[in-house]
This record gives sequence, structure tokens and C-alpha cells, in this order.
Amino acid sequence: MYYANFLSSPEGYFHTVICNVPEFRNTTVNHDLHFISWDHPAKQHPHYLTVEDYDIMVNSNAPFARKFGREDPVLDKIDQELLGRQPDGFVPGGWTDQMNSTVKGGPFTVERVQDLRPGPGADRLKKLITGLITQEGFDDKHCL
Repeated sequence: MYYANFLSSPEGYFHTVICNVPEFRNTTVNHDLHFISWDHPAKQHPHYLTVEDYDIMVNSNAPFARKFGREDPVLDKIDQELLGRQPDGFVPGGWTDQMNSTVKGGPFTVERVQDLRPGPGADRLKKLITGLITQEGFDDKHCL
């Protein structure tokens, strides 16, 4: 009921549900996989991420980030440097064919799922998860 009228309900909803179900309580990592730079000292509102935040954001190894201003140049930098995406195109990957399908409007096909290979983003995510579950005191940090 609390989350029914909460402005940012997706940010805590699933974690709250899982932490209140006995079967899942001790299987949860207390991290939402987001890079967020909060205001100081209140920590009530995230500030808008910019190009100046890019390096620390990538080095956090978090696969998600918030919040961004509309049309901020950092979004183009993420598209180009992390995703290899051309303007108005698709993110290239094993799911595309060999016909320059990263260009908007270009044809693409889903080939064999077995041919998909993780990229550098998967390596960063693995580093984050490994760090979270191997840190000292991990067993005390479930559902805090």
C-alpha cells in the first residue's frame, strides 16, 4: 500500500517485497545496480549526471544510472563509447546480422542465441557483483 502513491516506487518496490518474504530474505544483495550521485548532505534527490560524472559512473561498474537531463551530451558519450551506437541507430551486438544493421531503418535478424558473447559491460557487471558478494560482512548486509 505504501508504494501505491509513492513517486519513485520502482526504485524500492521489488527490494522491499523480496526482503519481506522469508524465503528470499537472506538471498538478496542490498544494491539496486544503479549509479546515482546524490545531493549533499540531504541525500534526498539525485543530481543530473553530466560528462563530468562519466568516468566515475563507468568505474562504478553499475549497469544502470540516473538521472540524466534531456538531450545531455553524456547520453551521446554513453551511446558512442559504451554501447557503440551510431546516432539514431541500434546498439550493435550478436543479435544483429552482418548488413550494417546498426543504422536506423537497416534490416536485422535474430540469429543463433548461442552465438551471443558478453562484452565489456558484462565484465564490469561481473566485477560489481563479485565485489558485492565477497565483501567482508556480506551475510550481515541482506535486506537492511
